[in-house]
Amino acid sequence: MEKSAVELAREFEGLFALPKVDIRSYSPLTLAYMGDGIYELLIRTMLVKQGNLSANKLHHQASSLVKASAQATMAEAVKEELTEEELAVYKRGRNAHSPTMAKHATMWDYRRATGFEALMGYLYLCHKWERMFYLIKQGLTRGELLCGTNHKS
Repeated sequence: MEKSAVELAREFEGLFALPKVDIRSYSPLTLAYMGDGIYELLIRTMLVKQGNLSANKLHHQASSLVKASAQATMAEAVKEELTEEELAVYKRGRNAHSPTMAKHATMWDYRRATGFEALMGYLYLCHKWERMFYLIKQGLTRGELLCGTNHKS
């Protein structure tokens, strides 16, 4: 019998003797750091699974979906659907004061993108992957961000 994703995550945590930590105690920028990585990995996976394109084409497609303005659009597209807990995490990330900012983003887009990344990091670290996948799918669809990819519904 195959192990579930959560079982595999727990096995990974045990293998590396990772301590159990209350994810809610993490700073919003730490959650955003994690969320940035997992979101980009999921976008790359989605694009690669759609077909064998050149690395350059994959990079351009991925870049258009992981940039701050796209993440800000996704955040706005799903915000009304967030639970109270998820909205609180998003707002903590959005309101966090980061020492840096993306080159080609407005401050407002950058803050909303940071909130979105914090939410993705939170959901990932809490093993709420189905919810994370659902919100990403809804954000891409409602935000009309899939038109530049080979997306098949």
